[in-house]
Amino acid sequence: MVSHPGAAARSRTSRPLLPARLAGLLLAALPLLALSLGGCASTASRPAGRASRTAATGAQSATAQARAEAALRQATGQVIGTERAFAATMANRDFKDFLRFLSPDAIFFSGSSVERGPAQIAEQWAPYFQGRRAPFSWQPDDVQVLDDGKLALSTGPLLQNGHIVGRYNSVWRLEAPGTWRIILDKGEAVCSAPPPPIDSNGEQFFDHPAAPR
Repeated sequence: MVSHPGAAARSRTSRPLLPARLAGLLLAALPLLALSLGGCASTASRPAGRASRTAATGAQSATAQARAEAALRQATGQVIGTERAFAATMANRDFKDFLRFLSPDAIFFSGSSVERGPAQIAEQWAPYFQGRRAPFSWQPDDVQVLDDGKLALSTGPLLQNGHIVGRYNSVWRLEAPGTWRIILDKGEAVCSAPPPPIDSNGEQFFDHPAAPR
């Protein structure tokens, strides 16, 4: 048998190629293996991400609710203050200031009659401002503002000589930032109602004290 040196050389040089190819395949497979392992490891962090987003959403909702409640309290305080100032116009015998609180399209119910607009209301209420002593007074004991902060109901007792003789119900509308004006007003009779309680200073006490009307 004749030996071929070239074939032997090719045989010797080809043997190391097999391990090299395997090594290459292994090197090529490592990134895939790493991706596979990374994918499995990353699944554990996904619930934490969702929990974080849920917590953030809950915090934003709580913040929005707190802001809405604060705005509602502020609006309620504004209406109470406005109602007190409106009541003070009667005690101070200031008819001009009284008219300042009326909306241009206000409606007042006076018994069986209805006054529409400041002109008719002024005609009806002018006699109440004659003389040095106010014929009656009023003050709020409950004020409720709509969630949108644009309309409010103010209600409370009507007083004559310290006795409750009726109850007023007024609707106020926000017509400019911080400016509330009355748009509806109607009283109701109260029979045999006890006088309001007296506080430690000897003054009539209500949940929202106000200057007498």
